[in-house]
Amino acid sequence: MTMSKSGSAKDAKLEWWQLSMIGIGCIIGTGFFLGSALAITITGPSAIIVFALAAAGTYFVFDALAKMSAKDPQKGSFRSYAKKAYGHWAGFSSGWVYWSSELLIMGSQLTALSLFSRFWFPDTPLWVFATGFAVLGLAVVLTGTRGFEKMENIFAIIKVAAIFMFLIIATLAVFGVFNGAGHEVNLARTFDNFLPGGYMGLWTALIFAFYAFGGIEIMGIMAPRLKNKKDSPKAGKVMLLLLASIYLLAISLTVILVPVNDFSTKESPFVTTLDHYKLPFVPHLFNGAMIVAGFSTMCASLFAVTSMIVTLAKDGDAPEILAKKGKLKVPHFALGLTILGLITSIILALAMPDRIYEYLTTAAGLMLIYNWLFLLFSYKKVIKLTSFDQIKRYGGIILILAAVSGTLFEKTSRPGFFISLLFLGVIGLILFLKNAVDKRKKKKEKEREIKVPRPRYQ
Repeated sequence: MTMSKSGSAKDAKLEWWQLSMIGIGCIIGTGFFLGSALAITITGPSAIIVFALAAAGTYFVFDALAKMSAKDPQKGSFRSYAKKAYGHWAGFSSGWVYWSSELLIMGSQLTALSLFSRFWFPDTPLWVFATGFAVLGLAVVLTGTRGFEKMENIFAIIKVAAIFMFLIIATLAVFGVFNGAGHEVNLARTFDNFLPGGYMGLWTALIFAFYAFGGIEIMGIMAPRLKNKKDSPKAGKVMLLLLASIYLLAISLTVILVPVNDFSTKESPFVTTLDHYKLPFVPHLFNGAMIVAGFSTMCASLFAVTSMIVTLAKDGDAPEILAKKGKLKVPHFALGLTILGLITSIILALAMPDRIYEYLTTAAGLMLIYNWLFLLFSYKKVIKLTSFDQIKRYGGIILILAAVSGTLFEKTSRPGFFISLLFLGVIGLILFLKNAVDKRKKKKEKEREIKVPRPRYQ
């Protein structure tokens, strides 16, 4: 953080409502603007139920995080609680799982941004846009923390304004102020085709709804900056209530106004809806706002992966060189690793242009909720739970396991599941090798102590 005359920026204290607004600003992004299309195409209008279930599951996870943060604020948040509950291996695993999830989220966002840009340039390859957005994102990261925070505040205003613009226009369309191109409001049609994929559709779409709520970790990370640490649960409840209300209302209006068959995973359902009403410039304006929103969350992911790798390096869970600072405002070796991740995402966009968004979104969502699951297991170890706390904890575990298992029964999600397993396997292998090296070092140190001759006394 850069210093000001009054002290460091990180020492600034937040009111609970400010933390709520920060949470909303950080969470709303491509996971909702484009990821919701995946849920709608799989399960139709019943995507409303899927998002309601994901909201409940997210609340159960946040409730656990907030109570641990209120009792024992930790800079490392969920990672610190995992380490406290189960030891060093858990902190190592949690940190690297989070880093991996943010890396995959970054790739998913790059792809989504490229798909949004194709609204204007349909014949341009995805990798061209992905490269451009990656370079711009790195430029934002290089401005340092202060520049990033200023830009994020502007981005947050734009993305929230875009959603409210959609809600107002869609509500007016429902009441007949605007006439669609042959797609009048038809509630009977919506309810008759409410569950086109059956209960299996609900199950398999759950992962994409959870992905749209990804980002609640920021609430735990920033909880130590609250003026009153006990306000953490209240900040999260308000944030989730507002977020769930916005999501459910937007999706409800979307499926009422447009037939399910008209939606595509290649375009935001909200742009599809607005485009049906032939309003001059409005779909273009909304698409531009979504690009800003997606770019905002991509920059946040860039910061997250870079910051997490530095934290891991300082704690001895990654090579020390990754925390080494240079002339740049961010550690250059950590930034180099982030750039490598970006290049990988661009290569994937070039190699698998048809299904890459579904694959990356599924894998990113899974890696994200693996950490949520870890947090719920840590919860019981860190603080004493009431009976109601236990019920909520089990509710969260059941919903997360349902989301994970559902990916096995949907062909567009299944590859993402195996990608997430690959990441877990690599993290497990690194942990195994690290423990083996540490044991050898300790063994050699003991052998040296034994070999050193004791001094003779006259």
